[in-house]
Amino acid sequence: MVLRRLFGPRRDEVTGDWRRLHNEEINDLYPSPNIVRVIKSRRMRWAGNVARMGEERGVYRVLVGKPEGRRPLGRPRRRLVDYIRMDLQEVGCGYMDWIGLAQDRQVADACECGNEPSGSVKCGEFLD
Repeated sequence: MVLRRLFGPRRDEVTGDWRRLHNEEINDLYPSPNIVRVIKSRRMRWAGNVARMGEERGVYRVLVGKPEGRRPLGRPRRRLVDYIRMDLQEVGCGYMDWIGLAQDRQVADACECGNEPSGSVKCGEFLD
């Protein structure tokens, strides 16, 4: 990790030996938002924008479309819609018809969990 190299080792107060920093200590020293949460938040914002585009647009068909033809053996691959649903459940906005929610701007301004998503399908609590 780059941050571990930047902040360097620390001397232990009890033993006096040098040791590497733990992840929690690095997070305390560098208070940036969690990159995974930022990616999920932006993915949900993008999905809300695409849902408002309409069904005739190609991007919308890629987001919600099902692949045609024979599928390969094994577990079905996850689609973008599946990742969006998992992100919404993690945030606490487990709204099943999230596309309809995103298309209705007045309803989209207040998520079921009570957070303010600022006009798209995302929650403010998610970035904290």
